[in-house]
Amino acid sequence: MATRAAFFIPGFAIACWAPLVPFAKARAGLDDAMLGVLLLCLGLGSLLSMPLAGMLAARHGCRPVMLVTVLMMVMTLPLLAVAATPLGIGIVLLVFGAGIGAMDCVMNIQAVVVERESGRAMMSGFHAFYSIGALSGAALVTLLLSIGAGALLATGVVAAGVVALTVSSSRWWRSERAQQGGAGVALPRGVVIVIGAVCFISFLAEGSMLDWSAVFLHEVRGVKLAHAGWGFVAFNIAMTATRLFGDRLVNRLGPSAAVLVGGLLACAGFILATLVPGFSVALLGYALVGIGCANIVPVMFSLAGRQTRMPESVAIPAVTTMGYAGVLLGPAAIGFIAQQWSLQAAFLMAAAALAIVAVTGSLLRLR
Repeated sequence: MATRAAFFIPGFAIACWAPLVPFAKARAGLDDAMLGVLLLCLGLGSLLSMPLAGMLAARHGCRPVMLVTVLMMVMTLPLLAVAATPLGIGIVLLVFGAGIGAMDCVMNIQAVVVERESGRAMMSGFHAFYSIGALSGAALVTLLLSIGAGALLATGVVAAGVVALTVSSSRWWRSERAQQGGAGVALPRGVVIVIGAVCFISFLAEGSMLDWSAVFLHEVRGVKLAHAGWGFVAFNIAMTATRLFGDRLVNRLGPSAAVLVGGLLACAGFILATLVPGFSVALLGYALVGIGCANIVPVMFSLAGRQTRMPESVAIPAVTTMGYAGVLLGPAAIGFIAQQWSLQAAFLMAAAALAIVAVTGSLLRLR
């Protein structure tokens, strides 16, 4: 349960950013390209912190590293609602992303240990609580904004929830050092490269939902600004429901088939939301993206913990870093593509990338 809480926390924190993106864009007077540049800061902070977080967790245990990351989130959450200049937004996103990325890396290290000790598949269930946190955060902030609460109050409520959950669960976070804790940062090798590449595209799709779903609904579909966050809520409802049954689904289909089917469904969701007009159709498309992406990353992290090509204390940070490169490059690339062509064209390119995931999943044989 403490590991599930560790997954819930970063999902809950980062999801509150999705409904705030259109507000930040309007507050700072940003165009699509400039917003894409600033969104680089969120992924860049994550990428810079992940290898360091994995190394520190191997040397000192997961618990102290996760406590520091929670502090970073709590300090920057309210600033997301008030930063009014491009520089200010960029700095806040950089620190916020560093906290989220470090937590994501270390919680997966803990999850691999807990899953191995349990002797049964648990990874999709753990990631389900990340989705539950994201769903709760996005729904809570969107609801507060819809009834007229300010962005600062909404982020303050989320920060208070993060603190309360950390106080109640952190005593059971793992504090022992990882095996081969002296290992430092290493480049991925062998099957770890393939695992990281699949995570890269899956995270690209999830990052696109986080940063651009509300903007798409508002600017392309004409949805009111205060209600545009419901697109990300639909994505998270579908992803959460799928992950709750994900371990049984993966055991029945097999990891390769689960990744293949998931990639095709997510691809279809992007195409549906982009090409068929209507708010309800867009929500359905976002839901299909959530269903499709739900089990891809858990399958990859579970494999990263079982493979023997690299120590897990190095392999998991490597896979997490490659995955978050998708968060770094994906939303930023969508911003540039939207500026040059259209947001619809950018979403269709994301659909094509998910088709690549489906093909890769059909070729990847996991034992």
